[in-house]
Amino acid sequence: MKKVLHIAVTSICLLLLLLALLPVLEGGVARAAGSIDTWSSTGNLNVARAGYTATLLKNGQVLVAGGFTVSSTPYVGTNTAELYDPSSGTWTPTGSLNVARTGHTATLLPDGKVLVAGGFDSNGFVTATAELYDPSSGTNGTWTRTGNLNTGHGQHTATLLPNTTLLDPE
Repeated sequence: MKKVLHIAVTSICLLLLLLALLPVLEGGVARAAGSIDTWSSTGNLNVARAGYTATLLKNGQVLVAGGFTVSSTPYVGTNTAELYDPSSGTWTPTGSLNVARTGHTATLLPDGKVLVAGGFDSNGFVTATAELYDPSSGTNGTWTRTGNLNTGHGQHTATLLPNTTLLDPE
């Protein structure tokens, strides 16, 4: 019974996450307009990608970071990042990650910075590296390397706890 309840709760959480990300799904080609059953066009990402993270910043913009490019085969990891402005529907390139990555996590911290950790590097290897994005540096946002994870992770989760500790289950 516990397993069924866990699956149901997980499914509900994933559905809520999907609804929260509706404005940036489909590579930025459409966004929810007023209600979730109405769609309108918006700007395209500058770099077509999949496997990226999208993080809502405190200023209302969305940071899309990393992923892999979908314009070449084999897919190549990217270190590029972009900011989406929902008021104008436009994407603007911002500072590049130090490490190309996909399957990573991105967590908004209480100070407004974004912690990106782990994932798979441009060669497909799991990485333990982590870096911080500082949106206060404007459209030329800066990425600063920070302490590594104890071990590399890919396709993992990271949860910010109330005491500002980041839980990254191993």
